Amino acid sequence: MSVYIVTRRGFVLGGLASGALLSGLPGVAEASSAAGPPIIDCDGWGARPNSRIVNVVNDRPVKILVHHTATANVEDYGRGAAEGLARAIQNFHMDRRGWIDSGQHFTISRGGFVLEGRRRSLEALRSGRKQVEGAHCTGQNLVSIGIENEGTYTDTGPPGALWDRLREMCAYVCGQYGIRPGEIFGHRDFKDTLCPGDVLYGMLPRLRGEVGDLLGKRVEGSSLRAASWPLLREGGPGTSSRGPVVLAAQHLLRAAGALDLTVDGDFGPAMTHAVRRFQAEHATEEVNGIIGGESWPLLVRPPPGADDEVARAVYALVDGSSTRAPSVLDEGVWRELLTHAASS
Repeated sequence: MSVYIVTRRGFVLGGLASGALLSGLPGVAEASSAAGPPIIDCDGWGARPNSRIVNVVNDRPVKILVHHTATANVEDYGRGAAEGLARAIQNFHMDRRGWIDSGQHFTISRGGFVLEGRRRSLEALRSGRKQVEGAHCTGQNLVSIGIENEGTYTDTGPPGALWDRLREMCAYVCGQYGIRPGEIFGHRDFKDTLCPGDVLYGMLPRLRGEVGDLLGKRVEGSSLRAASWPLLREGGPGTSSRGPVVLAAQHLLRAAGALDLTVDGDFGPAMTHAVRRFQAEHATEEVNGIIGGESWPLLVRPPPGADDEVARAVYALVDGSSTRAPSVLDEGVWRELLTHAASS
């Protein structure tokens, strides 16, 4: 299988190594049609041993999840900084969270260094047939590859070196496992989290397109801008804090029992309280007042007898638009309605 690699000099194919500045360094795998982009393995950055056996399954992942580390946007782009980041993440995951190893499969530093996260992730990736069970997103750890990107990308985008390496890494993962570029998502698509930051999340359509170009598979339409659960929170910019999507969420919260919540289309303190109460009642992973990829699927499955509030939620999303109210409501339809309303 040939893999397209991107360098600062343009596009090269297959066995030509990318990232010449990284080649020849200890613990760095050479890029080739077989090995993929340069990746510093766990031994190369001085990882601790995993505390228990790492679970490796004989199944291919079907998607990629993009994360940010929510750490400082440092200006030290050297390998030493990248390795220090990997060690800090592993220490936090093992010592504070009690995990067996780093939770993510791979980490990309702001300087463009790619590091293996959880042990055996690189081995499994190179096989193209196996996956290491991660701990980067509950419910997705056996079906997705988690890639952490160093920095915080709420108000700013990643540096060029990180972006180039991210698309190169995603192309290699997609090529190895047969994943379609349209199956690249953000952490927030599955959890109530700001990760990977508003700016980086907004760049995912571009990432899907560029990865598709590298693989010679044009990505268009719904795959380029995959339907997703909008992220709602108090004080968020644009439609994330007010508008029809918030209005629909308020009706769905009332359908779930928050009858004291005023329906005004504004995500204020009262709605934050209602969301927290809903999350506590449904034992979500985070009780943080943010509606994201974990709370939405629960909200769109209201209890029996809530038809009126559900109907109001639907019409809040389609009122004044060319979208017709659907006759059947399933999770996919809700996601399409919400995506359309959020982007209008």
